[in-house]
Amino acid sequence: MLCADCQERITKIECPNCGKNVYVLGQYCYECGNELPSESEDFESRILCSDETCIGTINENGICNVCGKPYSP
Repeated sequence: MLCADCQERITKIECPNCGKNVYVLGQYCYECGNELPSESEDFESRILCSDETCIGTINENGICNVCGKPYSP
């Protein structure tokens, strides 16, 4: 499923409480209300946008997740 606003892929995980496979749309499972495990981003391995005025990071496609520019080392 893609986000209607930014077109980023929304991931699914299994809720540890109810066991249902749900989209990660927020902090809580929309089936049972239990808090979902947070995805810890590895800040050491992230690649910052090469545009020095942007605050984004480079996604797995080599594109900035904020401004959309391709990565340029």
